Amino acid sequence: MDDLLLPARALVLADLEARGLAHVVAVSVLEEAVSSRRWWAEQWAEGVAYVPGLVAQDVQDALLDAGTRWPECRLCPEDEPVHVLRVSPELGGPEPVWVCEERGEVVAPLGSLSGPRAL
Repeated sequence: MDDLLLPARALVLADLEARGLAHVVAVSVLEEAVSSRRWWAEQWAEGVAYVPGLVAQDVQDALLDAGTRWPECRLCPEDEPVHVLRVSPELGGPEPVWVCEERGEVVAPLGSLSGPRAL
């Protein structure tokens, strides 16, 4: 099962790192999300393609509960209200992407967010 969950962990960790949030709290949230999805994946083996997106959604929700909005949209101009990207499709897969719902545009595949906004 780890062979299926570690790639999901790596994708979400890459996006946390890209946005400067790979600190101990966020990584702990990520580990908890991967752990909870282990049981889910064991119960529904055909759903493994959905795990990366679901882990990203779990991390996003847990960080929001802790007061951190992640990942913030950098596609929209800085003078527009701050909003977060969402994983699409809603069930997390297969092939999840980050989407700006304000514009209805794909920003990046999961695991491929860019770093700080260019100046």
